[in-house]
Amino acid sequence: MAADAQTAATDTTTTGAADTTTTNSTVGGCNADAARSVVGQMASPDVIDQARLAAGAETARTLKPGQAVTMEFNGNRLNLDVDAGNTVTNVRCG
Repeated sequence: MAADAQTAATDTTTTGAADTTTTNSTVGGCNADAARSVVGQMASPDVIDQARLAAGAETARTLKPGQAVTMEFNGNRLNLDVDAGNTVTNVRCG
């Protein structure tokens, strides 16, 4: 029982830390299909913001080939995969 309480406390702490980076942690707040129109475009700040707004995501980030990134899932974040030339190759939430 004490171990369960400790785990619950740890989970709460982790959730609290995650909540400082977003205002809504509801999974599914992002719709990547709505942002697919940017695939093939250069990942300029305007294109990234256009994709984020279309997807209904709170945040967006570009992911370059081989780039180290955090792997936590965020249902309110849009990921834009780009190639070496900074062209968007895929969009996905998480």
